[in-house]
Amino acid sequence: MPLSEAELPAATFAFLAGLIYDRSRIRLGVDKRSLVASRLARHLENRGCRSFADYCDLLRGPGAEDEIGTLIDLITTNHTQFFREPAHFEILARELLPALAARAIAASRPLRLWSAAAASGEEPYSLAIVMAEQARRQPGCAWEVHASDISQRMLDRCRLGIYDADKARLPDPGLLPRYFRKGFGRREGCVRLKPEIRRHVRVEHVNLFQPAYPLPRGLDVVFCRNVMIYFDVESRQELVGRLFDQLAPGGYLFVGHAESLLGLSHRFETRRPGVYRRPA
Repeated sequence: MPLSEAELPAATFAFLAGLIYDRSRIRLGVDKRSLVASRLARHLENRGCRSFADYCDLLRGPGAEDEIGTLIDLITTNHTQFFREPAHFEILARELLPALAARAIAASRPLRLWSAAAASGEEPYSLAIVMAEQARRQPGCAWEVHASDISQRMLDRCRLGIYDADKARLPDPGLLPRYFRKGFGRREGCVRLKPEIRRHVRVEHVNLFQPAYPLPRGLDVVFCRNVMIYFDVESRQELVGRLFDQLAPGGYLFVGHAESLLGLSHRFETRRPGVYRRPA
């Protein structure tokens, strides 16, 4: 029988929450104790742990790094969809990309975008579709999308680029046959991004608080949406400063509609709700 919240003592929950915070900066209040118990119960059973205390011993043992990654993976929420919060993609395509693309063409370099909390890939592939459409309008515009997440399991799905067809809802139905292939046989009911789109998306495992990012500096656009809500003020402050440094002068940061930089010390210019610009 799976373990229950009653079998997750407060001290054990505190240890798990502290470990998750130290590695990911995700803050879990005591109200999340039931969530942690329910998400871990089946995994503990599969690992042969008879109690949460046994699992904590496993996390303290040698070679525990992979298991700690699994722990964070099990706890994090990965709700996403194609073109989620569509106003951001409209602003990007209609107002920002023409000038950003012209600047990149003039500098003989690719236009670089980063989806910093990519989950299973819907956001970075949405950005890739936007960029492919922009390149049709501005020939000669080279581009690349960097997709990162703390969850290796999500990144594995991102690399595949395979999704349920009924979840591939795009703002223009004509985009689906242009950029996706229908699945057949055991992939019936699925679609996959075409290789000419996938090759532009570079998938990297990134903890937003690791010492250095395996990404180029001078990015033109960063989408870091619906992730800062899980961080405390100090962590948000640190992250915003690092994202500023990662952007090129004149580059843009997008955060989720439920997020803002209000209350944080930063050097960005506010352009729209959730849209910020590093001064040129």
